[in-house]
Amino acid sequence: MRRLVALVIAAALGLGAAPAGAAPKIRVVTTIADLRALTEAVGGDLVTVDSLARGNQNPHDLEVRPSLMVKVRRADLLVVNGLELDAWAEVVVQGANNPRVIPGAPGRVDASRGVPVLEIPPGRVDRSMGDVHPSGNPHYTLDPALVAIAIANIEEGLARVTPEHRAVFERNRRAFLGRLEEAMARWSRTLGPARGAKVVVYHNNWVYFLARFGLVQAGTIEERPGIPPGPGHLTQLIRRMKDEGVRLVLVEPWNDRRLAERVAEDAGAKALVLASSVGTATGSYIEAIDAIVTALGRALR
Repeated sequence: MRRLVALVIAAALGLGAAPAGAAPKIRVVTTIADLRALTEAVGGDLVTVDSLARGNQNPHDLEVRPSLMVKVRRADLLVVNGLELDAWAEVVVQGANNPRVIPGAPGRVDASRGVPVLEIPPGRVDRSMGDVHPSGNPHYTLDPALVAIAIANIEEGLARVTPEHRAVFERNRRAFLGRLEEAMARWSRTLGPARGAKVVVYHNNWVYFLARFGLVQAGTIEERPGIPPGPGHLTQLIRRMKDEGVRLVLVEPWNDRRLAERVAEDAGAKALVLASSVGTATGSYIEAIDAIVTALGRALR
């Protein structure tokens, strides 16, 4: 009876043995959905990947729950975005008590390592400035060209924990980069006619994407990152939008959509709700960027 109970508990926790003849998969946890999609592209059939933050959740401020700690407790590899975007993950790691994925361990990957970071603050950062990241803007996965660096970091981490599969990871990475290169040409053609167009964003997380495709960020609805705007800021923003001919406001699903629509209407523009992460409807990274580019291309015609 005790053995039966133990087997039931193990099955519920996903701790049972792999099917006969099948090698156990590498259990990977990522902090955000973009990294989940990139890890799946590199790891292929050798990995099972779970993301702590879903694509429709704000990755800046995720509620730390015991269920997240359980995921990390089982992980062979933890892939973090870095640059303070997912600082909450350290609380999860502490609660998970998994030495394989603590900072400095072989099973820990910082996908931002080597990324040319934008908007690094020149001086001291304090809370009065809002949610400013001391190491720079952390939303680099929105630049398709920079994910080549991220997936190289992911491949390195996977090869550290299972060096016998290094050649497979390298082959998968190169195949993904080939698909990405083809997609980049398509995205550039779609957004090429809109090059130089100005947009306003709700939160300052589109800077990498806009820079890559030649679009211009004309302002943010938030007066300071993560802080709701005051009437004076909104009045100035609407005036600037009218003066500069801004016709589009980007707002993410977790932002205040009504406020974004009101600002857009007052400025003679339109608001576009646009997810900035891989979601349930767009399972792969390329599909997610495809959706963003298609929506923006239509809105900016």
